Amino acid sequence: MAERKAQIQRKTLETNIDLEFVIDGIGRCDVYSGIGFFDHMLNAFAKHGLFDLVLRCQGDLDVDQHHTVEDVGICLGQAFEKALGDKIGIQRFAHSYVSMDEALARVVIDLSGRSYLCMAPVFQSTVVGDFPVTLVTEFFRAVTDHGNFNLHIDLLRSDNDHHAIEAIFKAFAQALDGASVHTGRSLDIPSTKGQL
Repeated sequence: MAERKAQIQRKTLETNIDLEFVIDGIGRCDVYSGIGFFDHMLNAFAKHGLFDLVLRCQGDLDVDQHHTVEDVGICLGQAFEKALGDKIGIQRFAHSYVSMDEALARVVIDLSGRSYLCMAPVFQSTVVGDFPVTLVTEFFRAVTDHGNFNLHIDLLRSDNDHHAIEAIFKAFAQALDGASVHTGRSLDIPSTKGQL
C-alpha cells in the first residue's frame, strides 16, 4: 500500500503556509502557527489520531487570528483528502467520545465526499487565553469544506473551555483515524453508489 501523505502550500496576502500530513503516522507533530493555544490543539490532534503533522504558518496576527486558523484548516482539509486517495477499503464511518475532566465531547464522521459540519458548542466565555473560541467552529468548517466529509461535533458537558476544546480536538482526531483506517476486509469503495 502506498504511503498516504500529502504536502500543501498556500500563500495569500494574509497567510503563508507549508503543511505536511501523513495519515498512517505515529503522532509526530512539529507545528508553528504563531498562536500558542492553537498549536497545543494541533499537537493533541496529531498525537491522538496517530497522524504526522508538520506546519509552518506566517499569518497576519497583527490583524486577527482568524485568517491563520481558517487557512490552516483549509490546508489540513486539502491535505487529508489528497492523502486519503481513492478511499478503497476504508472504514468510512467512525465516532469517538473523549472526556477531559468534567468535559465530554462526541465526534461522528462520515468520509462521504460531501462536506457538512454540524457543530453548536456552548462555551463559557469568549476566549481561552487570547484565543477566540468562535475560531473553533471556523477551523472545523474549513477542514470539512476542503476535506469533503461530514462532521458532527457535540459538546455534551463542560465547565471549562480549555478542557472542552481539547476534548473536541482529541475526539476529532480519534474519529478521523477510525474512519480513514483500512479495514483489511474489503477492496471496494464503501458506498452503494460505487464512489465517494
